[in-house]
Amino acid sequence: MKNKILLTGLCLILICISISAQNKHAEKSKFMSYKGLVMAGYQGWFNCEGDGASRGWAGYNKGAKFEDGFCTIDYWPQVDEYKVKYETPFKFADGSPAYVFSSYDESTVDLHFRWMKEYGIDGVFMQRFFEVLTSPKRIMHNDKVLASAIKAANKYGVAICLMYDIGSMDDSKYKLIFDDWKHLVNDLKLTNQGDKTTYLFHNNKPLVAFWGISAGTRESGHIPEIFDIIDFFKNDPEYGGCSIHLGIPSRWRTLGYDTKGDPRLHDVLKLADVVHPWLVGRFNEENYEAYRIENIIDDVKWCKENGKSYSPTVFPGFSWYNMKPNEITDKIPRNKGEFFWKQIAGAIESGAEMLYVAMFDEIDEGTAIFKCAHKVPVGKSIFVPYEPEIPSDHYLWLTGMAGKMLRGEIPFSRKMPERKIDK
Repeated sequence: MKNKILLTGLCLILICISISAQNKHAEKSKFMSYKGLVMAGYQGWFNCEGDGASRGWAGYNKGAKFEDGFCTIDYWPQVDEYKVKYETPFKFADGSPAYVFSSYDESTVDLHFRWMKEYGIDGVFMQRFFEVLTSPKRIMHNDKVLASAIKAANKYGVAICLMYDIGSMDDSKYKLIFDDWKHLVNDLKLTNQGDKTTYLFHNNKPLVAFWGISAGTRESGHIPEIFDIIDFFKNDPEYGGCSIHLGIPSRWRTLGYDTKGDPRLHDVLKLADVVHPWLVGRFNEENYEAYRIENIIDDVKWCKENGKSYSPTVFPGFSWYNMKPNEITDKIPRNKGEFFWKQIAGAIESGAEMLYVAMFDEIDEGTAIFKCAHKVPVGKSIFVPYEPEIPSDHYLWLTGMAGKMLRGEIPFSRKMPERKIDK
């Protein structure tokens, strides 16, 4: 009898341990695979004076200023649909003030996700920079934006995924990521919204992205720290069980000029599920095809041979007139979407089964696909207007069409699709 009691008690203890260590993620999501999806990066880092975040102008500013001659953005957002907007010191040619939005406002994030739904964009990777984890004001801002994004993703049925940008990570503090992930899973319920869960899964597991591994432009390549990070996200009994998406330099396969040249990068990639090379600035419209033949085709082949998914970066254009005015020749024209579509078609033709668009809202490096203005402020700062021949939603529409072509819902075509616009 005593043995039976002891055995029963032991079983109860084991059951309690099992329950307490149960994985905290949802068992399934509305998005069980990245395959067939077009996802964009989402910065959500814009603040305005008076938005309640106590960060002043952030994301727009240069140094402590956001005024004519002091800013980092190259494109001006089209703000007529925003419920809340903020007057800036910038002026249009007629002397009227120019307005911008704050990512801190829930209504801003809701509008952006409504656009994703409206134009058929599958979802976004929410950027979370390592520096955020050491700044109370920044983490407050990021948590609020992320909470707004989770709510909007549920509302509109749009995929959401977390991307840790660890490019500038202090390697001695990498375990802060573990605590932060626990916080997001426990407090924001990031990966488990019950029946409404739209968090992106891949290979039937929640996908977590890390950007900045072995980048040659960074002080550290984050090896060997990334091995511990991957181990936690794969194997922790409560918070692990995840698939891994790694953002890496463009020459990752050959360990070329924009990498650290560390052969351990290939060992890291063999632990990943998704390989995502950063391609912004690596080519323009004229030399893209040569780059594709030399790199992307063999990148896809390597990934297929090693059982990895391949997610190439596509981007509409690039410039940083105001961020780096001494490098104004370093720009890549959009050509009314022709350059963007050339990459989309090239990636699909090369065998890519998913795409990463840089970026949804990054107006400071000229890669944004959301609605930007034709009419821009005038003065010392240089702003790039959308071409008059295209509407402000042109790149949102093209991104939605990219998803349709990727999934075979429309025929493959190297030619950019024509759009009938009601006058």
